[in-house]
Amino acid sequence: MLVSKKEIEIRYAETDQMGVVYHANYLIWMEVGRTKLIQDLGFSYAGMEEEGIISPVIDLEISYKKPLRYGDTAIIHTWIEEYNGMRSVYGYEIFTPSGDLAVQAKSSHVCVQKDTFRPVKFRKLFPEWHEAYEKAKK
Repeated sequence: MLVSKKEIEIRYAETDQMGVVYHANYLIWMEVGRTKLIQDLGFSYAGMEEEGIISPVIDLEISYKKPLRYGDTAIIHTWIEEYNGMRSVYGYEIFTPSGDLAVQAKSSHVCVQKDTFRPVKFRKLFPEWHEAYEKAKK
């Protein structure tokens, strides 16, 4: 199983009135983690979009464990939790600088045509990606 790692320096604008990272910012960081994982596998999400295919989130699970604050560095671990040729489920763990688990999450995605939102068979359109996902998944 491939686990991609990405560090994010937390900016003041990403915190709320309580001084902790605003909960929705973790979703952005998860996207950063997915993009890094795809790059680590040798592919480009932007390249897939250029071919008219997008991969919307269809389900999301997130559990907040410990706060992160301005000035901290969040460490995002991302992997392919499940993959069946059509649906991809990514797993995430986001850690504090001291190594404590701050967030645990999963997001589910399908590939669709950008113009119609009709689902496509990822394994047929992108056979190299399919093979890489099969090898890298949990």
